[in-house]
Amino acid sequence: MSRVRTGLLCLSFAILIAVGLAGPSAAKPPLGPRGWAPGTLDWQLSPTSVSVLLYIAFIAGGIGVILALIRPAERTWGWALPLALGVLALLTGPFGSADHVNYAAYGRIAAQGGDPYLESPIGWHGGLDPVTASVQPPWQHTPSIYGPFATMLQAISSFIGGQNLRVTVWIWQVFIVLAWLGCRWVLLQLAPDRRRRIDLLWTFNPVVFGTLVLGAHVDLIAGFFVVAALLAARRSPWLAGALTGAAFSTKVTYGVVGVALAWAWWQVDRRKIGARGTWVLPGRLWSLLGGALLVVVPCYLVAGPHVLHQLGAAGGSFSYASPWSLPIRLLRVLGLPEWLVTTVVFVLAAAAMVLFALALWAVIRRYGLADRIRDPLTRHAVVATFVLSTAFAVLAPYTLPWYDATTWLLLPLLAAFVWDALFVVRAVVMALAYAPGRATGLDQSTANWTLGFRENVAPYLGWLIVAAFGWLGWRSAAHVRRGVGDVLQPELGEDRPRVR
Repeated sequence: MSRVRTGLLCLSFAILIAVGLAGPSAAKPPLGPRGWAPGTLDWQLSPTSVSVLLYIAFIAGGIGVILALIRPAERTWGWALPLALGVLALLTGPFGSADHVNYAAYGRIAAQGGDPYLESPIGWHGGLDPVTASVQPPWQHTPSIYGPFATMLQAISSFIGGQNLRVTVWIWQVFIVLAWLGCRWVLLQLAPDRRRRIDLLWTFNPVVFGTLVLGAHVDLIAGFFVVAALLAARRSPWLAGALTGAAFSTKVTYGVVGVALAWAWWQVDRRKIGARGTWVLPGRLWSLLGGALLVVVPCYLVAGPHVLHQLGAAGGSFSYASPWSLPIRLLRVLGLPEWLVTTVVFVLAAAAMVLFALALWAVIRRYGLADRIRDPLTRHAVVATFVLSTAFAVLAPYTLPWYDATTWLLLPLLAAFVWDALFVVRAVVMALAYAPGRATGLDQSTANWTLGFRENVAPYLGWLIVAAFGWLGWRSAAHVRRGVGDVLQPELGEDRPRVR
């Protein structure tokens, strides 16, 4: 089994790197002259061939990870192989979406003194700017929805890259690879005894690597600030707050780590909080808030009054691969007005996310999946961040494969459990749903195939996976109450949590 596992993982990484090294394709938008950045191979992939390759890569990678969960490798890795993977990633061009071109455009507008939260890429300099004019439909008329800290990094990339789109994107890739390596370092500090599990689910997971690193998504940078805040919490509430503010200011949904840290300190200090009948926030919570404001306030003041405008405008969106696309389409068929469809679905989604988070929390608590995190504050914060972020990624009406960044960062910190395989299956389904990743440049047969999977297969599989999680939670609780909880605890990983 070990040879099969290794072969599948190597095959997956090799295909993903090859797609990134190839020329522009349906998965990879053109970036123009390479300047002093790495170029591409003289290898053109048709829409069908690149889609098939990505399907093979993600399926092989998912199977390889599941086999490794069943029978983990005994070897541990240092930094040589991760650094080599990082170098290879910097030789590729991002693929799987055109988001990195959007980042370059927003950075270009900011670097030239414009307001990326007000100006559209196609409208900047009359549509003649060589960077902003490269943005592709449907984002040409869309101002930035990203936080001001992300915009600052995008502006730095643009300042270095100038009018050269490829160089600008490559500088952004440097930030991405550094964040990916930084995440590994932080995870090893949080759980030095989980090195093999960290590398299995994070460092050498080709589905995660292909989606986040080779896709060059801003979620990876926000995820780094999340885990860094969790690491800093037990040492410095001010630093944890500043890192929380950086996560929020990169992408607002990652500010959930602040809620998790506040909850964790509340749990640890609640006896002090209620002492003598007073209800005041303990000093650590004030420090957390103060540290966050030290980053958030200047970032948003510099960004200007329009920084949240587009975020509000995007609040009613949904993605085709989301499980909620099915009820949305059903309600539309029934003839309900669009505002009512949106309201109903978002209320149901909010309720479902709360229930899903509670179910995840209950399973973690009943099986002691976080018990090896010895520091109580870190344990509470990791669990709260994990369940809130995962519930959002799984059940939000608008969700994409790279929204799972925090889930994959924190899952290695929990003990091995049967749901590890479910998370892998879901990641593969979402990756396949958005392969090759671009809506332009597809021939009709490939469009029917890929968009058909996204719209008509992925949502059903999404509900099946949600149901599997629900069944697992119910069965876990039932078995624990009967004292035979370890029936559901197979040999996945190097450790088995105790059942209590």
